Amino acid sequence: MSPQLLDLLKLGMLVLLYLFFVRVMWAVWSELRPASIGRASGPGVERQPMRRSPRQPRSGVELLRIVEPADRAGTEFLLAAELSIGRVPGCTITIDDTYVSQHHARVWLDGDQHRIEDLGSTNGTVHNGRLLTAPAVLHSGDRIQVGGTVMEVA
Repeated sequence: MSPQLLDLLKLGMLVLLYLFFVRVMWAVWSELRPASIGRASGPGVERQPMRRSPRQPRSGVELLRIVEPADRAGTEFLLAAELSIGRVPGCTITIDDTYVSQHHARVWLDGDQHRIEDLGSTNGTVHNGRLLTAPAVLHSGDRIQVGGTVMEVA
């Protein structure tokens, strides 16, 4: 092989190495950056869900109450047309737990029933002791587990 070809191959490998490094840094940065600029962040910051408007159909399910861990037990969230559960401050229910994905699950009103679905989280969402693989209808008394947090539908 000629020395010019070897130099060209070295340069190509160096460029590929830098592109790989930039891609890794982009992935890390996008995972660690805040959800949006200008919103409050940090432990204990959570957005309260929107109040249900009178025009929305009402299902028998009205509240989502945290049962575990003990320090947040009793916290209630009004089930609106849609709410999100996750680790980032932009979620309706913010859970500061490393086992919770940034956007972990969502609950939404489908006709007159609330449904829950996992949003492709790493550790999954448990509904009544079973790992969610498809959206499920919520009923009063159902238990939802996201990371170490257990919530009950009331």
